[in-house]
Amino acid sequence: MKMAIRRKCLILVLTVFLWVELYAEYEDQNVTCRLLRRFNLTGYVEAENHSVVLGGLFPVHYRTMPVSDSDEEIESPMCEGFNFRGFRWMKTMIHTIKEINERKDILPEHTLGYQIFDNCFSTTKAMESSSVFLTGQEEYKPNFRNSTGKFLVGIIGAGGSHMSVAVSRILLLYEVPQVSYASSSPIFGDIYHYKNVFRTIPSDKFQSEAMVNLIRHFGWVWVGAIAVDDDYGKHGVKSFREKMETANLCVAFSETIPKVYSYEKMQVAIDAIKSSTAKVIVLYATDIDLSPFVLEVIHHNITDRTWIASEAWITSALIAKPEYFPYFGGTIGFAIPRSVIPGLKEFLYDVHPSKDPNDTLTIEFWQTAFNCTWPNSSVPYNVDHRVNMTGKEDRLYDMSDQLCTGEEKLEDLKNTYLDTSQLRITNNVKQAVYLMAYAMDRLSKADITEEYRESIVCPIIPDFESEKLRNHIKEIKFTTHDGSKIELDSNGDMKNGYYDILNWQMDGTGEITFVKVGEYKFASSKYELVLPKNSELFWNTESSRIPDSFCTKVCPPGTRRGNLPGQPLCCFECIPCEDGYVSEKPGQRLCNPCGEDDWSNEEKSKCVPKFVEFLTYDEALGFTLVILSIFGALVVLAVTVVYAIHRHTPLVKANDRELSFLIQMSLVITVLSTMLFIGKPCNWSCMARQVTLALGFCLCLSSILGKTISLFFAYRISISKTHLISMHPIFRKLLVLICVIGEIGACTAYLVLEPPRMLKNIEPQNVKIIFECNEGSIEFLCSIFGFDVLLALLCFLTTFVARKLPDNYYEGKCITFGILVFFIVWISFVPAYLSTKGKFKVAVEIFAILASSYGLLGCLFLPKCFIILLRPKRNTEETVGGRVPTVDRSIQLTSASVSSELNSTTVSTVLDE
Repeated sequence: MKMAIRRKCLILVLTVFLWVELYAEYEDQNVTCRLLRRFNLTGYVEAENHSVVLGGLFPVHYRTMPVSDSDEEIESPMCEGFNFRGFRWMKTMIHTIKEINERKDILPEHTLGYQIFDNCFSTTKAMESSSVFLTGQEEYKPNFRNSTGKFLVGIIGAGGSHMSVAVSRILLLYEVPQVSYASSSPIFGDIYHYKNVFRTIPSDKFQSEAMVNLIRHFGWVWVGAIAVDDDYGKHGVKSFREKMETANLCVAFSETIPKVYSYEKMQVAIDAIKSSTAKVIVLYATDIDLSPFVLEVIHHNITDRTWIASEAWITSALIAKPEYFPYFGGTIGFAIPRSVIPGLKEFLYDVHPSKDPNDTLTIEFWQTAFNCTWPNSSVPYNVDHRVNMTGKEDRLYDMSDQLCTGEEKLEDLKNTYLDTSQLRITNNVKQAVYLMAYAMDRLSKADITEEYRESIVCPIIPDFESEKLRNHIKEIKFTTHDGSKIELDSNGDMKNGYYDILNWQMDGTGEITFVKVGEYKFASSKYELVLPKNSELFWNTESSRIPDSFCTKVCPPGTRRGNLPGQPLCCFECIPCEDGYVSEKPGQRLCNPCGEDDWSNEEKSKCVPKFVEFLTYDEALGFTLVILSIFGALVVLAVTVVYAIHRHTPLVKANDRELSFLIQMSLVITVLSTMLFIGKPCNWSCMARQVTLALGFCLCLSSILGKTISLFFAYRISISKTHLISMHPIFRKLLVLICVIGEIGACTAYLVLEPPRMLKNIEPQNVKIIFECNEGSIEFLCSIFGFDVLLALLCFLTTFVARKLPDNYYEGKCITFGILVFFIVWISFVPAYLSTKGKFKVAVEIFAILASSYGLLGCLFLPKCFIILLRPKRNTEETVGGRVPTVDRSIQLTSASVSSELNSTTVSTVLDE
C-alpha cells in the first residue's frame, strides 16, 4: 500500500515537471498547466508584507491514514495521531522568525515570512509539501515563488532523515538550501548528492563513535542492534557496526523494525532479542517508529535488558512513560544539549482556537489536550490508527461527547508541548532558522570571502540565486543565545559539539526523569568521553549493577582466547596457558612467555622466580654430608695424633712413617674438599673443588704407591734369593713429589685454559634453575682424574703382587683392600652420577669422595691404631717382625726392615725406617 502511494505521488510530481517543461517550449502559445486537485496539507502561512518566505516541515502528526488503492483517482492522504512535540517545533520556528524580524542587527531592511506544513512523519506528505513550496497549487511554474507569491529562500526540515532524503532530491533540482534540525543520518555527508543539505544536529558518525566508546567504557563486548527500516536507522546501524568492528567489539544481532507495522517482521526482531545472550541493545529509531516495538517488548515481558538510545528517542515523552519503566528503566543514551529559549514558554501558551476558526492544527491540539470537541468544528477528535498485539488493526474515529468551552486552562495541562525543561531538538530548530537568517544577512551585505569575491555579484534581495545563499551558509559562524558556537564543515555538518549522556531514572513522584550523567565532546578529529566515577547510574538489572553482556565470559588470567571457527570474534573458548607462559590480565589473546629466570605459577597468571636448586648447608642432606666430612677430618686428625705420639714405635716406623703422615694429610684434604661442593656455586668454588680433590687424591695415591713399591721390592727379594738393590727412602719421597708436581701442572693448565664456571642450568626442569658448575674442558678434567686413576691402578698392581709376603702385621693386604674399596666406590659412582640431576648429583659425588676416603682411612690406619691403642704389647720389634719361610730360613722380614742372609752374606735393608 505504501509503495502504491509513493508511486502515485512520484507520478504526480513528474507530471507537474513535464508540464512545466512543455510550458517553457510553448510559452508563446499561452499554454498553462494546473493541478487537478489540492493536497491535503495543514500548517501556517504568513507572507504578506515580508521580503522573502522561509519554508518549514514538521511532523505534527504521527502517520498518514490509509487511502484507497483505486487507480481511478489520486487521493492525498489525511493525517492522524497528534504529535505535541512536533507542534512545539513548528511553533518554535514561528517564534524564532518573529524574534529575528524584531531585531535590527539581522536583515534590518528585510523581514522573513514563513510557510510551514505538517509532513505527518510521512515521506508522501513531505514530498507533497516540497512540490507546493516549488510550484504552489495555483502556480503553473516552479520559480521559487510559492503559493504565497513570495520568493522562497530555503526550507527548515523535514524532521527525520528519511523525509529529508526525499525532500532534498526535489529541492536539489533547483538548489534550494535545506537546513535540517533532526536529520542525523551520516548519508548527508555525501556532498555530491546532498550539497544543498545543512544540519544543526550532529551527524550519526559522531553518535556511533560515542556509542562504541560508551560500550567500551562499561566493558561490554557483545551488543545487539535494532534499527528502524529507513535511512536514519539503516545508515546509523551501518556506521555503528563499522565502529564496533574497528574497536574489536561484536554485534550479536542486527535486526530492523518496520516503519509500516508488520507482525511477522516485528517478531523477527523480538525473537532475536529473546534468543540472544546480549543484555545490552542499541536502538536506532525515532520515538514514533519505536512505539509499536515498545508495545511488543512489553507484551513479551522482555526485561533485564539495558537499552542504548539514540538521540531521536532518548528524551521522548512518547516512550518515557512510567508504565514502561520496568522494561526500559535504566536506558542510557545520547541527547542533543539542553537549552533554555527565552520567551518561548510564553509564546507556546499564547494559543487558543478562538483566535482563528480556520486554524485546524490549534483546534486539534485543543481537542486532544483537553479531551473535548470544539463546537462547530469538523476536525475529528482523537483520530488514531494502531495495531494491537494480535496483528489486527484497531481504528478509532471517536468524537468526544464533551464540548470544549474555551475556558480550559493550559496551565492545568501536562504534556510535551508545554514542557520546556528538555528543549533539545527544539533548540536545533531555532539554530536552523538563525543559520538561514545569518546567511541571508551576509548575502544582503555582500560580506563574502576572497574565494567567492570574483564569482559573486552583489545581490539584491529577493532577486538572487539560491546557489549564492548556499555558499554563504557554509561560511557562517555564529554564537547562539546560550553561548554555543555554530560552525559547519565543507559537507554542511557541524564541526564540533557535544552530547549529553542521559540515564532514565524514576523520581519520587513516579515519573521518569532524564538524569545527565556525563558528556561526550567531539570535534572533527578528536573526542572525549566524560563520565564521572561518582555518576549515580540506575541499571535495570536484578542486582542493580552494571550488566554483563558477552557471548563468552572474559577468559580469566591464566588462559588465552581461542577463536571458534565460524563464530564472531567475541565467541571464543578459554585455553589454559602452557607451562612457562602466563596471561596476567583477563581476556588476553596470547599468553606471554616468562623470562629466563622466571616460571609460571600454578594458575599461569603470573611469572614467579624459578626455584633455585643447589645443595645447601641448612637442608638435611647437606647438613649430614657436612657432619660426615668434619667427622672424617677429625678421625684422620685423631689418627695423626696417635701416630705422632707413637711415632717411635716399631709399628709406626714400619714402611716409612713420613709417607703415612702424607697420606693422613691428603685424606684431610679430600674429606674437607667436599665442603666446596656444598652451598651456592660460584666461579672460585667451581675451580677450587675439582682441583683440590684431584691434588688430594694425587698426594694420597702417590704416597701409597711409594709404600707399595717398597713392598714390591721386598717381595722380589724374597722370591729371587739373589742380591737386589733396595729403594732408598729419598726416592719414595721424590716419587711423591714428581707425581704431585705433575698434577699441579695439569691443574694449572686446566684453570688457565678452560676453567670451570658457575652455570644456571634450566634444561633438566623448566620450573627451577639448577646452580651447578660447568666443568669447562672435559679433556682436562679426565686428564687430572685419569692420572689419579693410574696411580690407584699402579698401587693395586704392586701391592697385589706382594700380597703373599708373610708378617704378623701385613700392611700389603690392608693397602690391597683399601685400593679395592677405592675402585668399587668410584666404579659405582659413575652410573649413579650420570643418572641424577641437580643437587643429588653433587651429593652422589660427595658421598663417593667420603666413601673412598673413609675406605682408605679404615683399611690403612685403623688396624694399626687398634694395635697401638688396644694391643700395645704387640707393638714390639719381635712381634712386628716376622720370619720368611725359605729353604734355608735365612731371610728375616719386618715391617721396619728386611735383613737377608744368603750364604752367610748380609743383604742391605729393603725397608728402612
